[in-house]
Amino acid sequence: MGSLVMRLDRALYPGIQKNWDDGLFRACLLKAIRPDDTILDLGAGAGIVSQLNLLGIARKVCGVDPDERVTRNPYLNEGRIGLGEDIPYPSGTFDIVFSANVLEHLSDPQAVFQEVNRVLKPHGRFLFKTPNRWHYMPLIAQLTPTRFHKYFNRLRGRAAVDTFPTRYRVNSAGAIRRLAPTCGYKVVSLQFVEGRPEYLRFSALTYLIGAGYERLANRIALLEKLRVVIIGELQKTR
Repeated sequence: MGSLVMRLDRALYPGIQKNWDDGLFRACLLKAIRPDDTILDLGAGAGIVSQLNLLGIARKVCGVDPDERVTRNPYLNEGRIGLGEDIPYPSGTFDIVFSANVLEHLSDPQAVFQEVNRVLKPHGRFLFKTPNRWHYMPLIAQLTPTRFHKYFNRLRGRAAVDTFPTRYRVNSAGAIRRLAPTCGYKVVSLQFVEGRPEYLRFSALTYLIGAGYERLANRIALLEKLRVVIIGELQKTR
């Protein structure tokens, strides 16, 4: 990364660290989790995001992912291979299910939301962080093939094996609010966040364009639904 981009980092976003959105999501999880909770990381993967390390925060931290590396995830008490449509745990096991950057990959969001509801205890909660499909970056991602995403992420230091096809079928306020009640939830909160333009930091010009958008999106209320990250909380009602 060029020295000019690093200077812009210091000037425009002092103190902002890599994975700032995961830090925000962690703060939401810490507010929700009680010490005696049993929780599930849906899409836990290999454990590459340190902000999602919740060992010692809850009584038991479980994880599910189709990637066999989940069984070696260092942030879990227990990792099992499985899909969101068929979670390998009994009904009513978890106080909280959470997912980070998973919803955008779902082929059948309704099936996954219903399955999460099944494994939640009464009044249990489903917390998630996901890209907003109406932000400019997901709009671009929807027009480009997965092989380009893998190439671009390699340039940003992310392994191709951790880049997955995106579908964005439940990645907007409207889609979430429509789906939630049909799967037995009430919407507790939906938070829209715009931050440092991570995907535009490859040059000073694109960085400045992204920073300008960030300023507008955070200052103009009408642009709230166009911010890059959605952090949501649903509560089981049935």
